[in-house]
Amino acid sequence: MDFLTIIQIADSALRLATPLLFACLAGLFSERAGIFDIGLEGKILASAFMSAAIAFVTGSVWLGLLCGVFASISFSAVHGMASITFRGNQLISGVALNFLASGITVLAAQAWFGQGGRTPPLMGGGRFLPIELPFALGKSDAEAAGVPLRILIEQANPIQQVYSEFISGHTVLVYVALLMVPLSWFVLFRTRFGLRLRAVGENPAAVDTAGVSVIKLRYAAMLIAGILCGLSGVYLATGLGAGFIKEMSAGRGYIALAALIFAKWRPVTALGATFLFGLLEAIANRYQNIDLGGIVIPVQFMQALPYILTVVILAGFVGSSVAPKAGGQPYVKER
Repeated sequence: MDFLTIIQIADSALRLATPLLFACLAGLFSERAGIFDIGLEGKILASAFMSAAIAFVTGSVWLGLLCGVFASISFSAVHGMASITFRGNQLISGVALNFLASGITVLAAQAWFGQGGRTPPLMGGGRFLPIELPFALGKSDAEAAGVPLRILIEQANPIQQVYSEFISGHTVLVYVALLMVPLSWFVLFRTRFGLRLRAVGENPAAVDTAGVSVIKLRYAAMLIAGILCGLSGVYLATGLGAGFIKEMSAGRGYIALAALIFAKWRPVTALGATFLFGLLEAIANRYQNIDLGGIVIPVQFMQALPYILTVVILAGFVGSSVAPKAGGQPYVKER
């Protein structure tokens, strides 16, 4: 395996980790506020369908993005109402939303497009296209050199290879996801809002005693989670893919929750955790079968690696992870 191959695998891992990162940060905000959000999977599906459907009908990926995020916020509002206002069981509410999204997206897609529960392929302005950063090797450089772009990159120095293959060439949502990591860290750990949000997840009674509304803070967290989860679904359907297909989230909401536990509810380590899951999927996609000294690892095992790691993490083999103390508990104001 040469250096360029490693860079290409890392590039694929970053693309595959982007929807996980959005969803992981969404779960981070909601769980830091004391709301367990099992419904990440459903919100990803709802936003993926709505963004792809609207993008196809209108031909505008930006309108698709707005509608996809709105769909996710709507699901988040329902979960917030059930968990915060009516003090229902947060796990049951999240699972119910997952089942609802799984069924309603296929039903709506079949009724709307009649293609077996999927949307027609997106083309042109209906999806996000890669952005070529300045000084990155591109088609114009290959035409000027008179060689294919692949050969030109192979002949470039390692720094140019990393810049052209790993840093450049992603859609705008990949860069937005990366920017969300330091922004989330700053909001949670360097602002008054973040301090109050974390306090609500640890001791909501103390926050209420200080005259701050616990309900408003938790709804604000659900709003942020809805936006981030919406971006995850939008990227899945209009950036990573070219349309919506049945169950295209493929358990990414649950994997994001496992990555959140692995990251111990911190934004920076969440980036590393989601990249690890993306790396496993990228390796599985590139190497169908791996020969380890006469032992051939089948493709089915490689494809199952992200889910196996999810089970391992949830089983607690990565060290002790302490969740927010008030997580999953509805707050009842003392009178």
